[in-house]
Amino acid sequence: MVRVTLSGVTKRYGRVTAVDNVSLEIGDGEIFTLLGPSGCGKTTTLRIIAGFERPDSGKIMFDDEDVTSLKPHLRGTAMVFQNYALWPHMTVFDNVAYGLKLRKVPKGEIRKRVKEALELVGLSGLEDRYPLQLSGGQQQRVALARAIVVEPRVLLLDEPLSNLDAKLRLRMREEIVSLQRRLGITTIYVTHDQEEAMSISDRIAVMNKGKVLQVDTPQGIYRNPRSYFVATFIGRTTTLRGIIEASENGVYRVRAGGLTIFGISASGRRFRQGEEVVAVIRPEDFTIAGDGGVNVIQGRVDLVMFLGVFNQVKLSTPAGPITVYLRPKFKVSRGDQIQVYVNPEDVKLYSIAEAVED
Repeated sequence: MVRVTLSGVTKRYGRVTAVDNVSLEIGDGEIFTLLGPSGCGKTTTLRIIAGFERPDSGKIMFDDEDVTSLKPHLRGTAMVFQNYALWPHMTVFDNVAYGLKLRKVPKGEIRKRVKEALELVGLSGLEDRYPLQLSGGQQQRVALARAIVVEPRVLLLDEPLSNLDAKLRLRMREEIVSLQRRLGITTIYVTHDQEEAMSISDRIAVMNKGKVLQVDTPQGIYRNPRSYFVATFIGRTTTLRGIIEASENGVYRVRAGGLTIFGISASGRRFRQGEEVVAVIRPEDFTIAGDGGVNVIQGRVDLVMFLGVFNQVKLSTPAGPITVYLRPKFKVSRGDQIQVYVNPEDVKLYSIAEAVED
């Protein structure tokens, strides 16, 4: 397939910078996801790769070929849109065959390739149906078949599952990954859904305000977020404001309200004594604690919600509310006083200035 490289890509609309000096290296055959909130620039970046938008500056390379100025149909990409963009007056066969007909592919070859594409997405036998006769999931499969039938160098997916219900989204995630692995197509996927990005991606680029904040594996993004935005955008977190009191061997002692907690710098920067920081802690990193030790926090149980494999427990503490995930074997009720513990390495510290900016 192809390696995709973006170098210093910038796109402005008037005074708004939609994509701000973005540089990315997307590996041959990987599923690479652009993740971020609405308006962060992820779809604009995808459209620039597709050729639907021209960057104001920067360069897009497919392997060693500069495609920055190439028209979309000359780039060898195929795009699956959020709304599927199927022709309602055309059958499934004609929708899938449309791109091949534009490319003047012989009729016999069209029939063969459409049949193969529909088999790949599990729609054999539905060639003569119209889009309105299909379910949402089937329409999404038609859109996928139409994209892969032209044998693209790069497959682009723009929020392809956002119009499906929760159960169908889960199934379609698995089908998209399975299909991509079989075909080996370099795939660039756009979503605002964190769980979706985590479950399908080889690597993720987290974007905000037109900038790429971090590129890493799903595990790296989740466990080692290098900025406050990434830490609080991905997954559930508790945030506590505090003041640096001291440090030893890279572990900082922080006074947060009526608590003393210990944590580490997430970005590697060094904090000064007296500097204000924000501690970010994931709820699954807490455990029930005994007496003694550091980072033992006592609180009153305000809320218990059963969520299957764990209970979500909200605690009132001297530093503020804390959300904790506990195994159901730990029986707690509203009004109980309990102690929880968190490892200092799981308490990530960020500058208060960064938190206020986000």
